[in-house]
Amino acid sequence: MSDTLFAIYGASGCGRGVMPLARAHCHAHNIALEQLVFIDDGRISDEVNCHRVLTFAEFMAQPADRRFVNLAIADSRVRERLAHKCAENGVLPWTIRAEASQIYDDVVLGDGAIICAYVTLTSNIRIGRHFHANLYSYVEHDCVIGDFVTFAPGVHCNGNVEIGDHAYIGAGALIRQGKPGQPLRIGAGAVVGMGAVVTKDVPPGVTVVGNPARRLEKGEKHG
Repeated sequence: MSDTLFAIYGASGCGRGVMPLARAHCHAHNIALEQLVFIDDGRISDEVNCHRVLTFAEFMAQPADRRFVNLAIADSRVRERLAHKCAENGVLPWTIRAEASQIYDDVVLGDGAIICAYVTLTSNIRIGRHFHANLYSYVEHDCVIGDFVTFAPGVHCNGNVEIGDHAYIGAGALIRQGKPGQPLRIGAGAVVGMGAVVTKDVPPGVTVVGNPARRLEKGEKHG
């Protein structure tokens, strides 16, 4: 696979946290670590954590027949924009999964995901593109999750839940189980605050906080 390059897009905290998982993937598939780089268009160093840091233009200029990238970018809108840029340039999405994660029956996971250590996806789950599932999060049965959704560490997503594109679920949030044919819905672009307990539907674009979760009103501060 010497004609293939692999990259983590983003050399900040998220990217540095994902890089060890990428290294483990390379080791398992006999990919030389020289073929694994960071991409960071605002780089401040030529090397981070023993890996080269390239701009996107430099990455594209490297000699390679195939290029794969994982978008380790916390902001889901930026993630989407970069996904389009990569696709336009023939760079393929790369899913990275920790060995210490569990994926059970009939789980469909979209391209470009990050599945961190101790994440569990149980059964009959549909997840869209470029999903981020951080440490110790889980998704229970019969859930549908859209594109560019982010789970911070320790999210508890119980069964029969639907989550729209670009939703952000904060660390330690708990989403109550829905019912067959009547899922609990979190709308596109919604934000669930850290530690919130979601017991009812969250409209698109709304931020909810607290236990039970309630709408954060304009001008109100959380935390």
